Amino acid sequence: MEKILLVEDDLQIVKHLNSYLRENGYHLIAVDGQKKAMQILQQQSIDLILLDISLKEGNGFSLYNEIKAYYDIPIIFLTAQSDEFSIITGLDLGADDYISKPFQPRILLSRIQNILRRYKKQDQIFQYQNLQVYISQAKVFKNHQEIFLSALEYKLLLIFVQHAHHLLTREFLLEELYQMTGEDMNDNTLTVYIKRLRNKIEDQPQHPQIIQTKRGLGYQLGD
Repeated sequence: MEKILLVEDDLQIVKHLNSYLRENGYHLIAVDGQKKAMQILQQQSIDLILLDISLKEGNGFSLYNEIKAYYDIPIIFLTAQSDEFSIITGLDLGADDYISKPFQPRILLSRIQNILRRYKKQDQIFQYQNLQVYISQAKVFKNHQEIFLSALEYKLLLIFVQHAHHLLTREFLLEELYQMTGEDMNDNTLTVYIKRLRNKIEDQPQHPQIIQTKRGLGYQLGD
């Protein structure tokens, strides 16, 4: 289920969009200000952002610039109907679209669907916390700095990315690596490579937050 972050302090809009978007297969996370929005982005993988320009806490344009400095996520601005200046400013900044209040939910839904389809046609990018994986380029970034993995480390990471948020057993990982490389790997070698991978992508490898150990079960990327 694709996740949409709504940054909006109008509770009526939040309530209506939450109900409507959930009915249409989206998971909506709503916050009312700039600080909370950045906290969510650090904790979860978000597919699209609906951003109100006029916030009680923070500023929509300022938040847009802060988000785009760290994340490649499509953003739709929510603007007042007569606010031509904000519309032009938002589009000049590079926003993917805007919609004026009050709006019909089905029109917003159509724009969300179009933008998400367009992004999926572009380079596949996986993002979780401060980790970004550019799949078609086989490049990995941490805190927007490229990190270099061995071929086997990257293949192991790719398995986790392709099965993000799912529990993976050690047996499954060994089988997937065999399918990708054609080489048998024993259990001890898998342990070594998971440790090497964590040393490169985790802030605190001793307390991993990206590739988590599920004791007695296996591993999981993300929650």
